[in-house]
Amino acid sequence: MLRNNIEIDVKVKCIEEGKTQAKIAESIGTSAQYVSRLINHQDKILNKTYISIMEELGYDIELQYKKR
Repeated sequence: MLRNNIEIDVKVKCIEEGKTQAKIAESIGTSAQYVSRLINHQDKILNKTYISIMEELGYDIELQYKKR
């Protein structure tokens, strides 16, 4: 189970860094529409573009697995 709400994480980090989704999309080489679709889509997936967005905002992603 993914505990973080990815779309909120990205939106908050964009605000904190003073960057728009369109500016992030341009800097990582994808379209603003694709970034918006990733952030707002109901499927919770991590992919290369999401990782690129967070790296562009200056964050590393750490996944932690915990036995239930």
